[in-house]
Amino acid sequence: MDLSTTYMGINLPHPFMAGAGPLAESVERALRLEDAGAAAVVLPSLFEEEIDAESLATQEATESLSNSHGEAASYFALPEEFAVGPDAYLELLRRIRASVDIPVFASLNGYTPGGWLKYAKYMEEAGASALELNLYVVSSLPHETASDIESQWVTMVRDVKGALKIPVAAKISPFYTSLAHFASRLEAAGLDGLVLFNRFYEADLDIEELEPVSRLHLSTSDELLLRLRWLAILSGTLQRTTLAVAGGVHTADDAIKATMCGARAVQMVSALLQHGVGHMDVVMQDLVRWMEEKEYHSLRQMQGSMNIMSTPDPKALSRANYMHQLRTWRE
Repeated sequence: MDLSTTYMGINLPHPFMAGAGPLAESVERALRLEDAGAAAVVLPSLFEEEIDAESLATQEATESLSNSHGEAASYFALPEEFAVGPDAYLELLRRIRASVDIPVFASLNGYTPGGWLKYAKYMEEAGASALELNLYVVSSLPHETASDIESQWVTMVRDVKGALKIPVAAKISPFYTSLAHFASRLEAAGLDGLVLFNRFYEADLDIEELEPVSRLHLSTSDELLLRLRWLAILSGTLQRTTLAVAGGVHTADDAIKATMCGARAVQMVSALLQHGVGHMDVVMQDLVRWMEEKEYHSLRQMQGSMNIMSTPDPKALSRANYMHQLRTWRE
């Protein structure tokens, strides 16, 4: 069975990748993913805040040397939640790249234009096979328009693409007024890949302590539905940018649906955290069995076969399904 695919111009033996997260935060874990059959691995994100914090720490330390002492309170410490600093991240990338034979994607997570983007070039020099820009922000400024935000992302992609030779993907949220138009602008800026979607980790409230509380909830297959809609729409409209799905793929059925809607790569995180990295091979073997039963010879036969250009009912991807669900529900 031919499961090969091409994502961002990179040939993969199959579409299953380990997505950005704690699965590859060490050389040992990256080797486990490779042994488990991952076609590629995305490293955890290096955050803009981590880069800025290290820069501030360096500046603070330099400026306070004249009155420093062994327990100088003026030294700036990185917050505990920052697992690694920029230099440590680059060293981890070098070590993983030297240890595995599969493609290794670096990941940058930020939200403003600025000097932190120079780390994209550093990541390329450290051996990254590709870069995933994780574009995450919750805009709370009343004067900031949707156009402002989108133009900022487009400029960021164009600048990074102009500086790198390796492929660049953007991992975005679904919360844009006209996602198809925004995606086409990113493609025009040179984007090679689009990852659908970011998962927003919302803060809860502790009503006794009167403070926000952060809780991590792993994805489920239910989260795939929103991604299927936009995979089907965008794979039928984008000309050069290839698509990956992130969030909601736990079973072979999930992977089949995503592929039929146009995904070239499938990123898994939550399912592997829940069931172990060996679950990737379980899903892959289930996919092969299904394809044999349905007499598919290759994954490429499936790719995009149910996108907006191929499905017999394109309206089901827009308002028709919404209307149908509301009109036909019965208690």
